[in-house]
Parts: sequence; structure tokens; C-alpha cells
Amino acid sequence: MFKENTIKLGIAPIAWTNDDLPELGGENTFEQCVSEMALAGFTGSEVGNKYPRDTEILKQALSLRGLQIASAWFSAFLTTKPLEETVEAFIEHRDFLHAMDAKVIVVSEQGKSVQGQAVPVYKAKPVFTEEEWKLLVDGLHRLGELAAEKDMDIVFHHHMGTGIQTTEEIDKLMELTDPKLVSLLFDTGHLVFSGENPIHVLKKHLPRIKHVHLKDIRPEVVARVKEEDLSFLQAVKAGAFTVPGDGGIEFAEVFTTLAASAYKGWFVVEAEQDPALANPLAYALKARRYISEKTGL
Repeated sequence: MFKENTIKLGIAPIAWTNDDLPELGGENTFEQCVSEMALAGFTGSEVGNKYPRDTEILKQALSLRGLQIASAWFSAFLTTKPLEETVEAFIEHRDFLHAMDAKVIVVSEQGKSVQGQAVPVYKAKPVFTEEEWKLLVDGLHRLGELAAEKDMDIVFHHHMGTGIQTTEEIDKLMELTDPKLVSLLFDTGHLVFSGENPIHVLKKHLPRIKHVHLKDIRPEVVARVKEEDLSFLQAVKAGAFTVPGDGGIEFAEVFTTLAASAYKGWFVVEAEQDPALANPLAYALKARRYISEKTGL
């Protein structure tokens, strides 16, 4: 289905130990995490809080297991803090990822975000003013320029509980930003959770997509999140997310659309769950089997 050597398969450490909810998987070590990633048949990883920040130590640990770093999340506060604060933190993050040979930098705008707050994720979703949109666009262009200095791209992560969550907001961001400086991360789970049509977003913005998160959802849990006004973190604890092949999303058209495109890069399985309820290795193996069955990868 996919052209040879165009796609790499990674998995995020958030299934083993959750950075936003330290009580989930707090006992799971970095070594267990990366060993089980490799055991499940993945060749890449994003970066969690337990990962060594010394690049030589991290490279050695990963090379022993045949793993690479695909990218890592960066929280921007372009709409709520002085630009230089985000720029300073971004340069440090960029240089770390560059040293790890990553090609893309995942950027999420966390100004006004409610994803970590104890408020209803649907009802309390922030909406940016025109002034905030301008700050966001100008700031992302600056980050894109800084990434380009290292031959890297920023990929913007639309996300539940943030100002860039819906199809309309993604469309506006893509319209206002320079394609040479700002690319898009396509995340199946966050789109379906938000009530969007992921295939529409995928096809419309395919030329801008340079990173893919493969995330599934459990529809019955998402329905409860709406009905009971749960927060994003409560949704995670309740099991709203799961790996591809275990939830309600049909991935066939996602895969065929990407296979027919010029997309090259990472597919990263990402499914934050309570590892005490969803054994990370078992779910990693389930995701790997599903992707193999659907794509031949």
C-alpha cells in the first residue's frame, strides 16, 4: 500500500506513563517503556518526561533497542505570554530534537487551554479573539523560521480543550499561516472526539500534513464525557482514548488516502490510558497487528 521506506512506525510513551497525570503509570520506568516499544515492533518514539535529556545517554538507550526519536511535544503560549518566553523555550527544545535527528517539532498552543483543568472539556473550550489569532499566527511564523534554521518543520497539533480544535479553526489556521513555515499534525482521535470528520480534514489539508498521530476513541466513553460534563483529564482516566483497532474509528480510508499521497514520515500510535487497566505492551502489540493487517507495514 505504501511506497517502500516512506513510512516509519512509532508509538508515544504516554501509554506507559502519563506526563499530565503522573499517577497513571508512575511505577513504569523509561527502560521498560522503550524496551516494550521495541518488543511490540515499533522503531520510533516521541519523548516523555522520564526520558533522559542528555542526548548521548538517550541515543545509546534507544540504539540498543533499534529506536529513533520521531518528535516531541512543545507547549507554546503565544496568545497569553510575551513571544520571547515561548521563543527561548522553543530554541532549547528545537536543539534537543535536532541533536536526536528528529525532523519535525510538535507544537500545541496552550494559551487559554483547558486540557489540564478541572472544567468540562466541551463547554469550557476556549475561543480566540482576532487579536489572539494574530499573536498565534505571527508567533508560529517565528517558530517556523527558527525550526527552518535547523532544516526542521513545526507541525501544529490541533487538540481537545484548546483554541485550535475544530475543523473551522484548523481551516482558519492553515489559511492564515505560511505553508513554508507552518505544517499540520493530523490526529484522528482528537478530531473524532471533537465531532469532526477526520477524512475531510485529511483530504483538505493533505499537502500541509507532515506528522500523523494514530489514535482511536471509545464512542461510549466520549458520549459520557459530553453527558456528564467531564474534563479532558477525566476523559483520559475514563478510557476515552485507545489504540487503533480497539475503538470506534475506521482507519481504512485514512490509510488509503495517505498511501495515495506524497506523505513521508512518521505514523505515531498515541493512546493515553490508565496502564493499570490497559496493559501498555498488550495494547502496543494490538496496535501493531492492526496497522500491519490494514497497511502491510
